Amino acid sequence: MTPSARLLSAIELVDLIAGAARSNGAAADTIIARWFKERRFAGGKDRAAIRDLVYEVIRAFGEPPRSARAAVLGLGGFDHLFDGIGYGPAPIAADDERLSPTPLAPWLAALIPDEEHVALLDRAPFDLRVNHGKASRAAVLDALSGASPIAGTDHGIRLPANLKLDQHPLWLEGKVEVQDAGSQMIIATCAARPGQTIVDLCAGAGGKTLGLAADMAGQGRLIACDTDRGRLSRLGPRAERAGIEGEMRLLNPGAEEAMLADLQSSADLVLVDAPCSGSGTWRRNPESRWRVTPASLELVTTLQRRVLGIAAELVKPGGVLVYAVCSLIEHEGRDQIDEFLAVRRGWTAEPVSLGIGRPHGAGWRLTPAHDGCDGFFIARLKKPC
Repeated sequence: MTPSARLLSAIELVDLIAGAARSNGAAADTIIARWFKERRFAGGKDRAAIRDLVYEVIRAFGEPPRSARAAVLGLGGFDHLFDGIGYGPAPIAADDERLSPTPLAPWLAALIPDEEHVALLDRAPFDLRVNHGKASRAAVLDALSGASPIAGTDHGIRLPANLKLDQHPLWLEGKVEVQDAGSQMIIATCAARPGQTIVDLCAGAGGKTLGLAADMAGQGRLIACDTDRGRLSRLGPRAERAGIEGEMRLLNPGAEEAMLADLQSSADLVLVDAPCSGSGTWRRNPESRWRVTPASLELVTTLQRRVLGIAAELVKPGGVLVYAVCSLIEHEGRDQIDEFLAVRRGWTAEPVSLGIGRPHGAGWRLTPAHDGCDGFFIARLKKPC
Protein backbone atom coordinates (compact mmCIF):
# COMPACT_ATOMS: atom_id res chain seq x y z
CA MET A 1 0.00 0.00 0.00
CA THR A 2 1.14 3.55 -0.69
CA PRO A 3 1.39 6.07 2.17
CA SER A 4 -1.69 7.81 0.72
CA ALA A 5 -3.67 4.56 0.71
CA ARG A 6 -2.66 3.90 4.31
CA LEU A 7 -3.87 7.37 5.29
CA LEU A 8 -7.25 6.88 3.60
CA SER A 9 -7.61 3.55 5.42
CA ALA A 10 -6.85 5.25 8.74
CA ILE A 11 -9.43 7.95 8.01
CA GLU A 12 -12.08 5.30 7.30
CA LEU A 13 -11.26 3.50 10.52
CA VAL A 14 -11.34 6.62 12.68
CA ASP A 15 -14.80 7.44 11.33
CA LEU A 16 -15.96 3.90 12.17
CA ILE A 17 -14.47 4.05 15.67
CA ALA A 18 -15.94 7.49 16.39
CA GLY A 19 -19.37 6.30 15.27
CA ALA A 20 -19.13 3.20 17.46
CA ALA A 21 -18.12 5.33 20.45
CA ARG A 22 -21.18 7.55 19.99
CA SER A 23 -23.52 4.55 19.77
CA ASN A 24 -21.74 2.39 22.37
CA GLY A 25 -20.74 -0.05 19.66
CA ALA A 26 -17.67 -2.25 19.25
CA ALA A 27 -14.31 -1.23 20.73
CA ALA A 28 -11.56 0.20 18.54
CA ASP A 29 -9.42 -2.95 18.58
CA THR A 30 -12.42 -5.05 17.51
CA ILE A 31 -13.24 -2.67 14.65
CA ILE A 32 -9.63 -2.58 13.47
CA ALA A 33 -9.27 -6.37 13.60
CA ARG A 34 -12.51 -6.83 11.66
CA TRP A 35 -11.46 -4.24 9.07
CA PHE A 36 -8.13 -5.95 8.44
CA LYS A 37 -9.77 -9.39 8.24
CA GLU A 38 -11.91 -8.11 5.38
CA ARG A 39 -8.89 -6.59 3.62
CA ARG A 40 -6.25 -9.28 3.48
CA PHE A 41 -4.26 -7.33 0.90
CA ALA A 42 -2.88 -5.21 3.73
CA GLY A 43 0.50 -6.59 4.77
CA GLY A 44 2.05 -6.55 8.21
CA LYS A 45 3.84 -3.22 7.70
CA ASP A 46 0.67 -1.70 6.25
CA ARG A 47 -1.35 -2.79 9.27
CA ALA A 48 1.16 -1.41 11.73
CA ALA A 49 1.34 1.93 9.92
CA ILE A 50 -2.44 2.24 9.64
CA ARG A 51 -2.95 1.35 13.29
CA ASP A 52 -0.36 3.95 14.33
CA LEU A 53 -2.11 6.61 12.27
CA VAL A 54 -5.51 5.70 13.74
CA TYR A 55 -4.27 6.01 17.31
CA GLU A 56 -2.39 9.22 16.56
CA VAL A 57 -5.71 10.81 15.62
CA ILE A 58 -7.59 9.26 18.55
CA ARG A 59 -5.02 10.49 21.08
CA ALA A 60 -5.20 14.01 19.68
CA PHE A 61 -8.94 14.40 20.17
CA GLY A 62 -10.52 14.25 23.61
CA GLU A 63 -13.95 13.90 22.00
CA PRO A 64 -14.86 12.03 18.80
CA PRO A 65 -14.26 14.29 15.78
CA ARG A 66 -17.17 14.99 13.45
CA SER A 67 -14.99 14.02 10.49
CA ALA A 68 -11.82 11.96 10.51
CA ARG A 69 -10.65 13.66 7.29
CA ALA A 70 -11.02 17.06 8.94
CA ALA A 71 -9.25 15.75 12.05
CA VAL A 72 -6.26 14.51 10.05
CA LEU A 73 -6.06 17.82 8.19
CA GLY A 74 -6.17 19.60 11.54
CA LEU A 75 -3.25 17.59 12.86
CA GLY A 76 -1.03 18.83 10.05
CA GLY A 77 1.88 17.03 8.43
CA PHE A 78 -0.27 14.92 6.11
CA ASP A 79 -1.37 17.43 3.43
CA HIS A 80 1.01 15.99 0.83
CA LEU A 81 -0.76 12.62 1.04
CA PHE A 82 -4.10 14.07 -0.03
CA ASP A 83 -3.22 13.49 -3.67
CA GLY A 84 -6.26 11.60 -4.97
CA ILE A 85 -3.96 9.14 -6.72
CA GLY A 86 -4.98 5.49 -6.72
CA TYR A 87 -6.46 4.68 -3.33
CA GLY A 88 -5.38 7.89 -1.62
CA PRO A 89 -7.68 10.54 -0.12
CA ALA A 90 -9.11 13.17 -2.47
CA PRO A 91 -7.10 16.36 -2.92
CA ILE A 92 -7.69 19.13 -0.40
CA ALA A 93 -10.45 21.48 -1.50
CA ALA A 94 -10.69 25.16 -0.68
CA ASP A 95 -13.66 24.54 1.59
CA ASP A 96 -12.18 21.55 3.43
CA GLU A 97 -12.63 21.93 7.17
CA ARG A 98 -9.69 21.46 9.52
CA LEU A 99 -10.50 20.40 13.06
CA SER A 100 -8.00 21.43 15.72
CA PRO A 101 -7.10 18.79 18.34
CA THR A 102 -9.39 18.99 21.35
CA PRO A 103 -8.86 18.31 25.06
CA LEU A 104 -11.10 16.18 27.23
CA ALA A 105 -14.60 17.45 27.80
CA PRO A 106 -14.30 19.97 30.68
CA TRP A 107 -16.55 18.00 33.05
CA LEU A 108 -14.43 14.86 32.54
CA ALA A 109 -11.09 16.67 32.66
CA ALA A 110 -12.07 18.04 36.08
CA LEU A 111 -12.37 14.47 37.42
CA ILE A 112 -8.83 13.44 36.39
CA PRO A 113 -5.77 14.78 38.27
CA ASP A 114 -4.09 17.47 36.17
CA GLU A 115 -0.69 15.80 36.26
CA GLU A 116 -2.14 12.66 34.65
CA HIS A 117 -3.68 14.28 31.55
CA VAL A 118 -0.51 14.09 29.45
CA ALA A 119 0.66 10.74 30.86
CA LEU A 120 -2.67 9.13 29.92
CA LEU A 121 -1.92 9.83 26.26
CA ASP A 122 1.46 8.08 26.27
CA ARG A 123 1.90 4.57 24.93
CA ALA A 124 1.48 1.91 27.59
CA PRO A 125 4.42 -0.39 28.41
CA PHE A 126 4.43 -4.11 27.63
CA ASP A 127 4.45 -5.94 30.98
CA LEU A 128 4.48 -9.61 31.94
CA ARG A 129 3.79 -11.48 35.15
CA VAL A 130 5.94 -14.56 35.69
CA ASN A 131 3.92 -17.62 36.69
CA HIS A 132 6.08 -18.44 39.69
CA GLY A 133 4.55 -21.90 39.89
CA LYS A 134 6.34 -22.74 36.66
CA ALA A 135 9.34 -20.43 36.38
CA SER A 136 11.49 -17.92 38.25
CA ARG A 137 11.76 -14.29 37.24
CA ALA A 138 15.52 -14.67 36.88
CA ALA A 139 15.11 -17.52 34.39
CA VAL A 140 12.56 -15.58 32.35
CA LEU A 141 14.80 -12.50 32.28
CA ASP A 142 17.64 -14.64 30.95
CA ALA A 143 15.40 -15.94 28.18
CA LEU A 144 14.00 -12.58 26.99
CA SER A 145 16.40 -10.16 25.35
CA GLY A 146 15.90 -6.59 26.49
CA ALA A 147 13.55 -7.50 29.36
CA SER A 148 13.94 -5.87 32.76
CA PRO A 149 12.38 -6.45 36.19
CA ILE A 150 9.65 -4.02 37.20
CA ALA A 151 10.72 -2.31 40.41
CA GLY A 152 8.30 -2.80 43.27
CA THR A 153 6.86 -6.06 41.93
CA ASP A 154 7.75 -9.64 42.84
CA HIS A 155 7.01 -11.21 39.46
CA GLY A 156 6.79 -8.33 36.97
CA ILE A 157 8.88 -7.95 33.82
CA ARG A 158 8.84 -5.10 31.29
CA LEU A 159 9.53 -5.89 27.65
CA PRO A 160 10.56 -3.92 24.59
CA ALA A 161 7.38 -2.86 22.77
CA ASN A 162 8.27 -4.69 19.55
CA LEU A 163 8.86 -8.13 21.08
CA LYS A 164 6.64 -10.88 19.66
CA LEU A 165 5.42 -13.15 22.44
CA ASP A 166 2.51 -15.24 21.14
CA GLN A 167 4.74 -17.99 19.73
CA HIS A 168 7.48 -17.78 22.36
CA PRO A 169 8.02 -21.00 24.38
CA LEU A 170 7.65 -19.10 27.65
CA TRP A 171 4.13 -18.07 26.61
CA LEU A 172 3.16 -21.42 25.10
CA GLU A 173 4.33 -23.24 28.23
CA GLY A 174 2.35 -20.95 30.55
CA LYS A 175 5.41 -19.50 32.28
CA VAL A 176 4.37 -15.88 31.66
CA GLU A 177 1.15 -13.90 31.27
CA VAL A 178 0.69 -10.45 29.78
CA GLN A 179 -0.33 -8.24 32.70
CA ASP A 180 0.29 -4.59 33.55
CA ALA A 181 2.25 -3.88 36.71
CA GLY A 182 -0.80 -2.17 38.23
CA SER A 183 -2.90 -5.29 37.84
CA GLN A 184 -0.11 -7.27 39.49
CA MET A 185 -0.41 -4.95 42.50
CA ILE A 186 -4.04 -6.01 42.88
CA ILE A 187 -2.90 -9.62 43.19
CA ALA A 188 -0.26 -8.57 45.72
CA THR A 189 -2.92 -6.74 47.78
CA CYS A 190 -5.00 -9.92 47.91
CA ALA A 191 -2.10 -11.86 49.49
CA ALA A 192 -3.75 -15.18 48.62
CA ARG A 193 -2.50 -18.21 50.52
CA PRO A 194 -2.68 -21.96 50.01
CA GLY A 195 -5.80 -23.56 51.48
CA GLN A 196 -8.05 -20.49 51.25
CA THR A 197 -11.46 -20.21 49.64
CA ILE A 198 -11.29 -17.30 47.19
CA VAL A 199 -13.90 -15.79 44.89
CA ASP A 200 -12.83 -13.63 41.94
CA LEU A 201 -16.22 -12.02 41.46
CA CYS A 202 -15.56 -10.01 38.27
CA ALA A 203 -12.99 -12.33 36.76
CA GLY A 204 -13.35 -11.38 33.10
CA ALA A 205 -10.78 -13.33 31.09
CA GLY A 206 -9.06 -14.36 34.30
CA GLY A 207 -5.73 -12.54 34.37
CA LYS A 208 -5.94 -11.93 38.10
CA THR A 209 -7.50 -15.35 38.69
CA LEU A 210 -4.32 -16.92 37.34
CA GLY A 211 -2.19 -14.80 39.66
CA LEU A 212 -4.30 -15.78 42.67
CA ALA A 213 -4.03 -19.43 41.68
CA ALA A 214 -0.25 -19.23 41.50
CA ASP A 215 -0.13 -17.80 45.03
CA MET A 216 -2.45 -20.58 46.25
CA ALA A 217 -0.03 -23.22 44.92
CA GLY A 218 -2.83 -25.57 43.94
CA GLN A 219 -4.28 -25.76 47.43
CA GLY A 220 -7.71 -24.44 48.34
CA ARG A 221 -10.78 -23.44 46.36
CA LEU A 222 -10.82 -20.71 43.72
CA ILE A 223 -14.06 -19.66 42.00
CA ALA A 224 -13.93 -17.28 39.03
CA CYS A 225 -17.23 -15.57 38.22
CA ASP A 226 -18.49 -13.18 35.58
CA THR A 227 -21.66 -12.23 33.72
CA ASP A 228 -19.87 -12.00 30.34
CA ARG A 229 -19.77 -15.42 28.65
CA GLY A 230 -17.27 -14.36 26.00
CA ARG A 231 -14.72 -13.00 28.44
CA LEU A 232 -15.04 -15.85 30.94
CA SER A 233 -14.68 -18.45 28.19
CA ARG A 234 -11.13 -17.24 27.56
CA LEU A 235 -10.08 -18.27 31.07
CA GLY A 236 -10.25 -22.02 30.37
CA PRO A 237 -7.45 -22.16 27.76
CA ARG A 238 -5.34 -19.72 29.77
CA ALA A 239 -5.72 -21.79 32.94
CA GLU A 240 -4.80 -24.97 31.08
CA ARG A 241 -1.68 -23.36 29.66
CA ALA A 242 -0.72 -22.03 33.10
CA GLY A 243 -1.28 -25.44 34.69
CA ILE A 244 -3.90 -24.35 37.21
CA GLU A 245 -7.32 -25.60 38.20
CA GLY A 246 -10.34 -23.71 39.47
CA GLU A 247 -14.08 -23.32 39.17
CA MET A 248 -15.85 -21.02 36.75
CA ARG A 249 -19.36 -19.65 37.17
CA LEU A 250 -21.21 -17.73 34.50
CA LEU A 251 -23.68 -15.54 36.38
CA ASN A 252 -26.95 -14.19 35.07
CA PRO A 253 -27.16 -10.41 35.49
CA GLY A 254 -29.67 -9.64 38.22
CA ALA A 255 -29.56 -13.17 39.64
CA GLU A 256 -26.03 -13.16 41.04
CA GLU A 257 -27.08 -13.49 44.69
CA ALA A 258 -29.13 -16.62 44.04
CA MET A 259 -26.40 -18.21 41.93
CA LEU A 260 -23.83 -17.57 44.66
CA ALA A 261 -26.04 -18.51 47.63
CA ASP A 262 -23.94 -21.60 48.43
CA LEU A 263 -20.89 -19.37 48.97
CA GLN A 264 -22.51 -16.94 51.37
CA SER A 265 -20.27 -16.09 54.36
CA SER A 266 -17.72 -18.72 53.30
CA ALA A 267 -14.91 -16.95 51.44
CA ASP A 268 -11.60 -16.05 53.05
CA LEU A 269 -11.13 -13.52 50.26
CA VAL A 270 -13.36 -11.95 47.61
CA LEU A 271 -11.77 -9.91 44.86
CA VAL A 272 -13.91 -7.28 43.13
CA ASP A 273 -12.08 -5.88 40.11
CA ALA A 274 -15.16 -3.83 39.37
CA PRO A 275 -16.58 -2.59 36.06
CA CYS A 276 -15.58 1.06 35.68
CA SER A 277 -14.91 3.94 33.32
CA GLY A 278 -11.48 2.51 32.49
CA SER A 279 -9.93 5.96 32.80
CA GLY A 280 -6.76 4.42 34.23
CA THR A 281 -6.20 2.50 30.99
CA TRP A 282 -6.62 5.32 28.47
CA ARG A 283 -3.04 4.79 27.31
CA ARG A 284 -4.11 1.38 26.02
CA ASN A 285 -7.64 2.30 24.97
CA PRO A 286 -7.64 6.03 24.20
CA GLU A 287 -10.99 5.90 22.37
CA SER A 288 -12.67 4.83 25.60
CA ARG A 289 -12.41 8.52 26.61
CA TRP A 290 -15.04 9.11 23.95
CA ARG A 291 -17.48 6.77 25.66
CA VAL A 292 -17.56 8.28 29.15
CA THR A 293 -20.58 10.49 29.76
CA PRO A 294 -22.19 11.73 32.97
CA ALA A 295 -24.94 9.16 32.44
CA SER A 296 -22.55 6.26 31.82
CA LEU A 297 -20.51 7.21 34.88
CA GLU A 298 -23.63 7.24 37.03
CA LEU A 299 -24.64 3.81 35.72
CA VAL A 300 -21.24 2.26 36.41
CA THR A 301 -20.95 3.69 39.93
CA THR A 302 -24.40 2.29 40.71
CA LEU A 303 -23.22 -1.10 39.43
CA GLN A 304 -20.09 -0.88 41.57
CA ARG A 305 -22.16 -0.33 44.71
CA ARG A 306 -24.29 -3.35 43.83
CA VAL A 307 -21.29 -5.60 43.19
CA LEU A 308 -19.69 -4.49 46.45
CA GLY A 309 -22.89 -5.46 48.28
CA ILE A 310 -22.93 -8.90 46.65
CA ALA A 311 -19.26 -9.44 47.49
CA ALA A 312 -19.69 -8.43 51.14
CA GLU A 313 -22.21 -11.21 51.68
CA LEU A 314 -19.76 -13.83 50.41
CA VAL A 315 -16.96 -12.90 52.84
CA LYS A 316 -16.84 -14.94 56.00
CA PRO A 317 -16.49 -13.21 59.40
CA GLY A 318 -12.90 -12.02 59.68
CA GLY A 319 -12.40 -12.43 55.93
CA VAL A 320 -11.24 -9.86 53.40
CA LEU A 321 -12.75 -8.05 50.43
CA VAL A 322 -10.34 -6.45 47.97
CA TYR A 323 -11.89 -3.76 45.78
CA ALA A 324 -10.12 -2.40 42.70
CA VAL A 325 -11.00 -0.17 39.77
CA CYS A 326 -8.81 0.78 36.82
CA SER A 327 -9.91 4.39 37.19
CA LEU A 328 -8.57 7.70 38.43
CA ILE A 329 -12.04 9.10 39.06
CA GLU A 330 -12.78 9.52 42.77
CA HIS A 331 -16.47 8.56 42.44
CA GLU A 332 -15.38 5.05 41.41
CA GLY A 333 -12.57 4.56 43.91
CA ARG A 334 -12.10 6.46 47.13
CA ASP A 335 -15.72 7.69 47.30
CA GLN A 336 -17.11 4.19 46.81
CA ILE A 337 -15.08 2.80 49.69
CA ASP A 338 -15.84 5.74 51.98
CA GLU A 339 -19.54 5.12 51.37
CA PHE A 340 -19.15 1.35 51.88
CA LEU A 341 -17.43 1.82 55.24
CA ALA A 342 -19.99 4.40 56.32
CA VAL A 343 -22.96 2.07 55.86
CA ARG A 344 -21.45 -1.30 56.86
CA ARG A 345 -20.91 -1.38 60.60
CA GLY A 346 -17.75 -3.06 61.79
CA TRP A 347 -15.99 -3.28 58.43
CA THR A 348 -12.52 -1.72 58.46
CA ALA A 349 -9.96 -0.73 55.86
CA GLU A 350 -6.72 -2.60 56.33
CA PRO A 351 -3.48 -0.77 55.52
CA VAL A 352 -2.19 -1.28 51.98
CA SER A 353 1.50 -0.79 51.26
CA LEU A 354 2.84 -1.77 47.86
CA GLY A 355 6.16 -1.43 46.08
CA ILE A 356 4.72 1.28 43.83
CA GLY A 357 1.94 3.81 44.32
CA ARG A 358 0.76 6.01 47.19
CA PRO A 359 -1.81 5.90 50.00
CA HIS A 360 -5.12 7.37 48.92
CA GLY A 361 -8.07 7.69 51.25
CA ALA A 362 -8.84 4.26 52.69
CA GLY A 363 -6.82 2.57 49.97
CA TRP A 364 -3.94 2.91 47.54
CA ARG A 365 -3.57 4.69 44.20
CA LEU A 366 -1.39 3.84 41.21
CA THR A 367 -1.07 6.25 38.29
CA PRO A 368 0.73 6.41 34.93
CA ALA A 369 2.52 9.69 35.71
CA HIS A 370 3.73 8.64 39.16
CA ASP A 371 4.22 4.89 38.78
CA GLY A 372 4.49 4.15 35.06
CA CYS A 373 1.63 1.65 35.14
CA ASP A 374 -2.10 1.74 34.51
CA GLY A 375 -4.14 3.82 36.92
CA PHE A 376 -5.85 1.96 39.77
CA PHE A 377 -7.50 2.50 43.11
CA ILE A 378 -7.22 -0.53 45.42
CA ALA A 379 -8.63 -1.07 48.91
CA ARG A 380 -8.44 -4.03 51.31
CA LEU A 381 -11.48 -4.31 53.61
CA LYS A 382 -11.93 -6.65 56.57
CA LYS A 383 -15.28 -8.01 57.70
CA PRO A 384 -15.96 -8.01 61.45
CA CYS A 385 -15.78 -11.36 63.24
